[in-house]
Amino acid sequence: MYQKHFGIHELPFSITPDTAFFFAGSHCQEALNTLLVATKNGEGFIKITGEVGTGKTMLCRKFLATLDKSFVTAYIPNPYLEPRTLMFALADELEITLEKDVDQHHLLKSINLRLLALAREGKRVVLCLDEAQAMPLESLEALRLLSNLETEKRKLLQIVLFGQPELDEKLQLDSLRQLAQRITFHYKLRQLSKAELEFYIAHRLSVAGFAGSRLFSHGALQKLFAASNGVPRLVNILAHKSLMLTYGEGKYQVLKRHVKIAAQDTIAAKKDFRDYWWLLLLGSLASVAGIGWVYLK
Repeated sequence: MYQKHFGIHELPFSITPDTAFFFAGSHCQEALNTLLVATKNGEGFIKITGEVGTGKTMLCRKFLATLDKSFVTAYIPNPYLEPRTLMFALADELEITLEKDVDQHHLLKSINLRLLALAREGKRVVLCLDEAQAMPLESLEALRLLSNLETEKRKLLQIVLFGQPELDEKLQLDSLRQLAQRITFHYKLRQLSKAELEFYIAHRLSVAGFAGSRLFSHGALQKLFAASNGVPRLVNILAHKSLMLTYGEGKYQVLKRHVKIAAQDTIAAKKDFRDYWWLLLLGSLASVAGIGWVYLK
């Protein structure tokens, strides 16, 4: 696409959660530190929440990649599963061989025996569930029961929930109060600030191999923040489209107008009211003319 034009070896603003592009900004690093400290302390439940596009999946993958060999990890990206299917998914992640048509009792027993075996080897098991706000209530309760598996010294299974703010709403339900009480560490991801956005752009360009001078003008960065509200996924989408527009014109710097066009082409981007004042004016004039025409008739 435009890699050769800008002197980079890969696309810098892909929305795929590639941990090579993990941005250790203040809130992302704090969230990662929270996860690492909590898991090393052997906490049972940990919760990370954030709005759509704030980097929960990226953080989850970075966390899993950062854990050392003393941890065994299980990752379930789509936990919209009924309790029994969720248990099968965990068993599969833990490489447990199950008999055909295994019943619920023996399924849980097999998971417990596997966890005990790993504990004897000095291993800690961490289960990460992405998009946890989509979990049925019965499955969240099943997780709580799983967290009861423990030795005299520590929990056999640590569980990390990554979810949108709707997860917090679910945990306020009376039926889940026991689970909510067991969440000892939690962190809420936020959007990038104006200052962080500039460092974020520079970081991703650097990882992609860009070694030139300023690629995004000051005006482009301001417009990028205004249109994305600092949401990393939206920043990536708008930055990518802006680079395509700049490349299409044969230019070597992204300007404010490139970002403006990209925002107009992106449904989730915030639109600048001032860009449409003339359309509103024309609409008002047309309405006035229509009323006048009816009155004259």
